[in-house]
Amino acid sequence: MQRILEVVVSISLLLLFSTLASAQTPAASQPDLTERVDKIFQKWNRTDSPGCALSVIKDGRIVYKHGYGMADLDHNVTITPSTVFHVASMSKQFTAASILLLAQQGKLSLDDDVRKYIPELPDFGSPITIRHLIHHTSGLRDQWDLLGLAGWRYSLA
Repeated sequence: MQRILEVVVSISLLLLFSTLASAQTPAASQPDLTERVDKIFQKWNRTDSPGCALSVIKDGRIVYKHGYGMADLDHNVTITPSTVFHVASMSKQFTAASILLLAQQGKLSLDDDVRKYIPELPDFGSPITIRHLIHHTSGLRDQWDLLGLAGWRYSLA
């Protein structure tokens, strides 16, 4: 399940930021792209603000990547293009939207058994569909509950 979510999140972020790259005319220069993207994110590119990391992808190539703002305000850690984020539930809406686009294009069905795409997922006795996962009705236990039962403790500190 994690693997399909990672792929779908990557696709959704690609779709989101490809609009910036596709807005460029063929004659547009790299400095123009840099200037336009930096202008969009300038209000977050401060040492007292959380920010983001992004890549602009055109024709399958990263044409621009940059980090803006801070990853950790308390410890003065800046964001770079390689900063790793704990996105938690932030990606759910992008994942669902991407899956719906794939369903509209006929590339998958919301009623497909997820084991079609993730065969290593155990058989729990009844099919778990993509629709179940999108609506959080699969019956699978919450990852945080399972980690807690295993003795694992998550801390932001």
